[in-house]
Amino acid sequence: MGQLLSGKSDLIPLIDRLNRYPVGLVDNEQLRAILTLLFSAEEAFIASRFPLAEASSEELAAATGLPVAELLPKLERMADKGLVMDLPCGDTTCWLLMPGLTGFFEFTFMKRRTDLPLAEVARLMQAYLHEVRPGQAEEFFGSPTQLTRALVYEDKVTVTSTVTSWEDARRIVREAGYGAAGLCFCRHRREHLGETCAKGAPVEGICIALGQGARFLVRRGFMQEKSTAELLAILDIARGYHLTHVTDNIREQPSFICNCCHCCCELMAGVREGFPDGLAKTSFLAAVDAGRCNLCGRCFTACNAACIRPLPERGMAAVDQTVCLGCGACLEACPQQALHLVDRPARRRPPRNRAALYARILGEKGRLLPAVAAITGQGVKRLLKCKPRPGSGLP
Repeated sequence: MGQLLSGKSDLIPLIDRLNRYPVGLVDNEQLRAILTLLFSAEEAFIASRFPLAEASSEELAAATGLPVAELLPKLERMADKGLVMDLPCGDTTCWLLMPGLTGFFEFTFMKRRTDLPLAEVARLMQAYLHEVRPGQAEEFFGSPTQLTRALVYEDKVTVTSTVTSWEDARRIVREAGYGAAGLCFCRHRREHLGETCAKGAPVEGICIALGQGARFLVRRGFMQEKSTAELLAILDIARGYHLTHVTDNIREQPSFICNCCHCCCELMAGVREGFPDGLAKTSFLAAVDAGRCNLCGRCFTACNAACIRPLPERGMAAVDQTVCLGCGACLEACPQQALHLVDRPARRRPPRNRAALYARILGEKGRLLPAVAAITGQGVKRLLKCKPRPGSGLP
């Protein structure tokens, strides 16, 4: 447990290492308290010695000075906690240190667990994410390239518009090859703050992981394997609660689909709290039919981005197009069918894959060259020997 840390100075190398990711962690009192609860002193030391790319147990043993036989049980424990990921690399196993966001912050609340004081962790995360400004919100949402993006309800798009494969949640699920579902991190964390979802959206079995990341989460007990049909049914359930589908901001092999509400979701909180471009938008916009709208207000509570507001002088609702995600979650909430989707003037194309996404964000933050140098320094020989599978999270 974290109480094994002898002092705050033990955390500095860990924080420095975590800040080499595209989205780092802003160092402050709340962060250090969180890390103290999540990492033991040994775990913090081991994590601080991780390279940026995957590493074998032999490489980590050399980096930490710990014998492989002593190191492996510690890595297993860290993987069970969601601090590191174990990945098949050819005929061996490699290990990858998880970033804080998105990473072990979320994994902490993706299990019903008794090994942590979850109420205390929830309180600290709430303060860290929302109450200290400027702070982590600026680090997460401040880059011109967003880490995540919204998906559109494809069946709400007019036949004259085109939904690309990377914007279609159902197609992403069908093409993933493997998937799992589990707890919503955001709603579970809110439970430990004594709060519940205003939409009544479920906590259990509502968020989806795909591909290699899903296999890790199933292997370590964070999620349960689901069939394609079961995952598609989860999307339908989410739409019944007017939730917004959110995924990686990439075109190829997204690793998750979260189903987000306005009251619990940290991403939606960023959009609503001053970062309207903190979540990449779809190629569509919600529009109001003035002849149908009677200002009933149901779309106000259905919208997860708080972009629909009353226009009393005209007796109708209005959409703020600078904020609208174009997800379509508001459409079915309107009994008058006064809402529809239209094409956004400029269609946005996400980066191709996770490597391109991370490189773009690192470049925008001035961290790209150090990251490239660090990965290159690990040697071409190791990278050839340990061939990560697509979607493994290699920066």
